[in-house]
Amino acid sequence: MKTRAGRVLAGALSLSFLMPVAAVTAQELSEMAVKSFMDFAWSLTPQQFSKPDGTVIQIDKKKRDEVMIPIDVARDVIKAGRLSAHAQVCDLADEQIANHRSMMRREEARGKWTPQQMVYISQLHLTTVMLLTGKIKLVEKQGDKEVVVEEEKKGPAQTCSEEQRKKVKELIMAYVQSGPPPAQKAAGADPGTTTGSTAKRPTASAAPAAPAPKK
Repeated sequence: MKTRAGRVLAGALSLSFLMPVAAVTAQELSEMAVKSFMDFAWSLTPQQFSKPDGTVIQIDKKKRDEVMIPIDVARDVIKAGRLSAHAQVCDLADEQIANHRSMMRREEARGKWTPQQMVYISQLHLTTVMLLTGKIKLVEKQGDKEVVVEEEKKGPAQTCSEEQRKKVKELIMAYVQSGPPPAQKAAGADPGTTTGSTAKRPTASAAPAAPAPKK
């Protein structure tokens, strides 16, 4: 099942940058593909996360079920991650940050996630971006799939035409405007800082959260 899930995910990824941007953002991922993204994100979720205000969030990697989110929510997070990946390929750093922050505000607005779940949601977004931009890859190890970080991306660089760049900007603008507006900036606070989120680390160029020690 794991190997098959890996193939399904690889297929979903390979289609993403070959299809028109608008079609990709509308494309529905299968439940198996979503679960595969969730598995890989969980493998990279840290056991401890420090917020900008110094608060430390502990995540018990033995209690996965307490941190997981529903499939439909994960699918929305992955879609936002795909859009962020397009922004990164098109060198739209500001739009990529805005897209990530808007996604986090949407999930905060639900008022139902624990701090641990918010960390996982941000990690799922980051993992999606890194998978789509080649920053991490799947490798076979002892008959199973494993996620590893690429020190340097190999192969031809992904390109973005001016038309695609414009379309990505339009899609992100529409996404941000359709979501909750940013909170008023408090004194000394970063407007992108969200409760339990990794809003300071939205790009795949940043190092991913440290994987939990292997058993």
